[in-house]
Amino acid sequence: MKIIVDHREKASGIITELAKRGFDVEVKQLVTADYVVESKDRQGNIVTVGIERKVQSDFLNSIIDRRIIEQLMYLKENFTVPLLVIEGSENIYTLRNFHPNAVRGMLASIAIDFQIPIIHTKSPKDTVALLEVIAKRLEKPKSHPSLLSKRKPASLQEQQEYLVESLPMIGPQMARTLLKTFGSIKNIVNADEKDLLKIDKMGKKKVEKVKEVLNKLYEEAENSAKRV
Repeated sequence: MKIIVDHREKASGIITELAKRGFDVEVKQLVTADYVVESKDRQGNIVTVGIERKVQSDFLNSIIDRRIIEQLMYLKENFTVPLLVIEGSENIYTLRNFHPNAVRGMLASIAIDFQIPIIHTKSPKDTVALLEVIAKRLEKPKSHPSLLSKRKPASLQEQQEYLVESLPMIGPQMARTLLKTFGSIKNIVNADEKDLLKIDKMGKKKVEKVKEVLNKLYEEAENSAKRV
């Protein structure tokens, strides 16, 4: 897998180490990010991970001159997955004459306001190991996570309730009411809207949502795209 690295990262030793580990490293001038790892999703679309690497002192300096804000905005705008790596093993709160809350505030802003994950590494070698894990993870075949709870219904009755409860706006009590009224899941599926509306608390909106799920044609491409 190719990893694109900004030319200003040469002094870190990371480029040499990545090459030793068998990666195809392309060094070029990047407008934003220090490392870019590319892969493809299940539909063949390019997925890019843009990684901004900062040693602890540079991270603190970038808070002072507000450079970090612009860099994070570029990450969000240009990559599918933006990621900030802060490298160093010292106590970041004691490196400079910073109030700890100023550092905490920036970290919170990055994670919450920008919604960019922050990963801490101890050294360049540790950062290389992280890049290797990210690259290998992107190479793994993508599988869709199950939308259902891991809890497995024990009895046939619970399985029936479980299936009906998975319909939109249907809770446990309503699932039992529908099964008692219509007798089976098949009868619920085949029931007319007017019959469903006769059930207490089965309003028009709820019935329309249930019927939409039961009757609308399944579109694989659309559903897959939404999960990516």
